Amino acid sequence: MSSITAFRAVPRTGVIFVTSEAERLGYRASDPSWCNLGQGQPETGPLPDGAPRIERLDIPTDAYEYAPVAGLPDLRAAVADAYNRRFRRGLKSQYSAENVAICGGGRLALARAAVALGEVNLGHFLPDYTAYEELLSVFRLFNPIPILLEGERRYHFSVDDLRREILGRGLSAVLLSNPCNPTGRTIAGSELAAWVATARTLDCSLLMDEFYSHYIWKTVDGTQTPIVSAAAYVEDVEKDPVVIFDGLTKNWRYPGMRISWTIGPRQVIDAVASAGSFLDGGGSRPAQQAAIPLLEDTIIDSETHAIRRTFAAKRQFLLDALTDLGVTVDLPTEGGFYVWGSVAHLPDGLNDGMSFFQRALAEKVITVPGQFFDINPGNRRHGRASRFERHVRFSFGPSLDVLQTAVGRLSALVRG
Repeated sequence: MSSITAFRAVPRTGVIFVTSEAERLGYRASDPSWCNLGQGQPETGPLPDGAPRIERLDIPTDAYEYAPVAGLPDLRAAVADAYNRRFRRGLKSQYSAENVAICGGGRLALARAAVALGEVNLGHFLPDYTAYEELLSVFRLFNPIPILLEGERRYHFSVDDLRREILGRGLSAVLLSNPCNPTGRTIAGSELAAWVATARTLDCSLLMDEFYSHYIWKTVDGTQTPIVSAAAYVEDVEKDPVVIFDGLTKNWRYPGMRISWTIGPRQVIDAVASAGSFLDGGGSRPAQQAAIPLLEDTIIDSETHAIRRTFAAKRQFLLDALTDLGVTVDLPTEGGFYVWGSVAHLPDGLNDGMSFFQRALAEKVITVPGQFFDINPGNRRHGRASRFERHVRFSFGPSLDVLQTAVGRLSALVRG
């Protein structure tokens, strides 16, 4: 018997699956003939009036050494200071470098946290980020419990709903992306404050994936919501059970730098750093050094404003175009850079997510079928059809000209 039978097949997450399928047909990221509306990254080039992009890394000799597993102290302090300036001004309890851990990307930050969780009931939402599925399957100390969100309610989940789930299911932690990938549902302002207060009162940890928190389209009384973070509503940074994940990938548009951070009570940070000591050994020192200036307010402000101007136009274009094609959008995205829509009313052969993906792929347009967001740890719902088999996630991460080309091809496909 071959020794390789000791290894199991690891399922590909949504974006990895669709990219692999596209590569079988000749897709390459550098090929301009393809339109990648499946991508989970924003366009990375300069934006009008945006912050200058890093064009080179100067690597001093000492940067070839390992970085500390918890991250460079200067970067940890820069992250803590940025959160204090932006979300905790005037509050007695402030984050310090010891409340921050740095590692090599968002999935890895979440994996470190998963390793550090104890034998608890962990609530997670459906739909949500595809990579959560394997994350919730591999680490078996905790028990993942799904919480259903409904398109008919525009994926709204109230504080009363949250309290009922925590108490009724005995949850010790809840994991969610905010803004949500894929629906764009965004919890902000007084609603987010109430979520944090509920977690504090019921001693249930909120694991907040805030990687899209600068892409906010939600308005309150006609005013656009600022950058969203649960950090603004934490009373005591050492006692409140709130753990935040973010990084350079989306909000700074540097996915290739693989820099993320975890923010929370020191006890949590010590635990995730210990997990990192055997999971990954720490992130890239040169990349961490290059990241420090990006935490300055002038950079954050100019980049966020540029993102909002450029991506707001792309958001509206894609929403209008997809609606015109007959795609049903339950909730016009409030945050992030995805449109989550149902293709159920499109012609036969295009009216389920996987068929739509395959037909669009033949036209060199990549999308992500909705079933991948119906995360199912351990395949416990084996044989049951996904609630989101007729949904598709469309990304407006690419440039506007790519979106325009893609819409032209999809229109020809739908209208014959």
